[in-house]
Parts: sequence; C-alpha cells; structure tokens
Amino acid sequence: MTSGGPLAGLRVVELAGVGPAPFAGMVLADHGAEVLRVDRPGGAGYPIPPRLDLLNRGKRSVALDLKQPAGAAAVRALARRADLLLEGFRPGVAERLGVGPEQCRAEQPRLVYARMTGWGQHGPLAHTAGHDLTYLALSGVLHAVGPPGGPPTPPANLLGDYGGGGMLLVAGALAALWRAERTGVGEVIDAAIVDGSALLATQLLGLRHSGQWRESPGGNLLDGGAPFYAVYPTADHRYVAVAALEPPFFAQLLAGLGLDPATTPGQAAVADWPRLRALLEQRFATRTRDEWAAVFAGTDACVAPVLDWTEAAAHPQLADRGVYRTAYGVSQPAPAPRFAESGTAFPAAPPPVPGEHTRQALAEWGVEGVTELLATGVAVQADPLPAQ
Repeated sequence: MTSGGPLAGLRVVELAGVGPAPFAGMVLADHGAEVLRVDRPGGAGYPIPPRLDLLNRGKRSVALDLKQPAGAAAVRALARRADLLLEGFRPGVAERLGVGPEQCRAEQPRLVYARMTGWGQHGPLAHTAGHDLTYLALSGVLHAVGPPGGPPTPPANLLGDYGGGGMLLVAGALAALWRAERTGVGEVIDAAIVDGSALLATQLLGLRHSGQWRESPGGNLLDGGAPFYAVYPTADHRYVAVAALEPPFFAQLLAGLGLDPATTPGQAAVADWPRLRALLEQRFATRTRDEWAAVFAGTDACVAPVLDWTEAAAHPQLADRGVYRTAYGVSQPAPAPRFAESGTAFPAAPPPVPGEHTRQALAEWGVEGVTELLATGVAVQADPLPAQ
C-alpha cells in the first residue's frame, strides 16, 4: 500500500476485473489512495503471476465470494466506508450480485460509484462481449490507424483500454469526488471505452471537418503519411522516428541529413511527399540508428531512435527523471504525473496475491463477522508471496 501523494486518505474499493478499471485503481494508488481490491477466491485465473500483475501495485486484496449473500453484504459494508467504488462488470451483473450502485449507495450517499464497460450501460450492444480492438473499430478510431494502402493496425490495447477507458475513468472519478466533497452527494459514473476512444479523436475530427484529414489512413499529417512525420529504417535494420513538423525543425532535419533545401521537396506540396519520402529513406538507410541519433543529438530536428523498453530505461533523459524504476526486482513505469508538494510513494512490496489481506483489511474497514466469513468460505485468506 502506498502512502503520501495528493490522494492520501482517499478510500477506494475496486471490484476485481481486467484492463481499464484495474489501471484506474493503480493510478489512484500511485497517488496515495488506499485501494482495496475485492478478488474472487482463488483469483480470476488471469495468466500473469500475481507478483508481475503490475496493475495491482500499491493495492491490498481481499477475497470474497460475491455469489453468496454474505459476500455481497461484506462489499456493501466496505462501500459504507469508501469514497469511491470501481466496478467493471457487464451491465446488470453488479445489481444481480447485490453490489450495484443503488445497493451500495443506500447507506453511503457520498459514495462515487464508477462503472467501466466497453459499450456503456445502455444501447443495443451493451450486453455484448468485446475487447479494445472491437471498441476502436466501431468508434471509427481504428480506421485512422495504419500504413498507406494497408489495413488498420491494432495499437496494442493502449488507445481503448487505457486511454479511452482507464484514464477517463480516473478523470470521471476525480470530477465526481470533487462534487461529492462540495455537496455531500456522490455520483454514478458510466464510463465506456467506445465513448472515450471517440473522445481521443476529437482533434482529428476537427481536421477532417476542415478538409485537412483524408479518410484513408496513412495519408495525413500525423498518421505517417507526411514524410517529415514518419518512421524510417536504418542501415542496421532498426528505426528512427522523425517528427519535424515545423519549418525550423524541418530545416534542421535536412541539415542533419546533408540535403540541400534548394533542391529538396518542401513540406507544403503534398504531391511532392512521395519524392521527399524516397530521399529520406535513402539517407537514413546509409547509417545505423545510433549513428543518426548522434548526428541529431542536441538539435531541434525532432529525430529520435526507436528504443526497446530496456534501452528506454537507460536513456539519459528517462533515467534522469526515473521514468522506469525497479521495485521488488521488476522494472516498471514510475507513477505519473509528478507532484512537487505532496509527491508519491512508489510501492516497495509486490502486487498482492488475491486474498492476501482478507483478514486484516476486512477488520480494519469495520466489516463484522470476519471469523465467520472465513470459516464458511465466503472470505478466503491467502498466503502472502514468498520473499524474493
């Protein structure tokens, strides 16, 4: 469990799931919130070993069987002492289990109940399964991601699950908590990945409406279509990323490549982009990735080597800021953003085994009858992780 940070003192119950809701819980824990994750007895069977399930860092875990009335009652008891509850079930599941928003807020009107789904709480697809890629496809966002003339490219699960999902769930939760702090009245949040994914594309739609964004992917200023905003292979079969959008930066790009601006196609004429791309491809193919990184080091050409995660952690800029940190033997991204006054406390202990804190946390949160819950199997106390 973390301590310190701007959210110190905030109590969060997270009903176990995968993807965006656990990510939101991690972000809140990173900034000091006390996050208590309610796991199923035995865990959810997710293939990541608990110690490496980094979305659970900084949290504690209790294991409760929500299919038993006493398990649902225990969750409602936790909710009475919580500021925020995170839930990621399909619509209607929480209500059937007895832990829906009306049930949990009946005795705690200040509770913010944040729901995370793919399609949202209503609509013809609300009860249908989906994944990040499904939501990106239907929102129109996937249509904008891919190479010229090629199929749309899955951007891992970063845009949907974590950008349009988890990040906006955090934003919604903090907004509702601010309202609850001022009014004493909580909120029910309907966060949907399809909504958030569409929201991320707001600027692109503005460009489209103004005639500055083509329908076909890979033919636009910011999707790799512009040769001065693209990725190029180098002599050692690695890559550099070029983002020389502004004219002064483009001039430094040409200077580093040894290209004469008087005879090189400019940025403005889209018809000349294929010839400019061919010139850049030829030049970048003459040296290795790291040789080009040295050429452009310290310039404003916006040329960067494409690094893997090990290389990124060791890069002087990222190392100076501690963007990646090693805790309990595992390299991982540090909490972000940074807070000058309240700071953050990086968790020293690994993510918990499901149910590792059941007995202690239930007692600390004031749940009655913990011994009976454990004796009847409604609650399960797991053994902690062995020391490394």
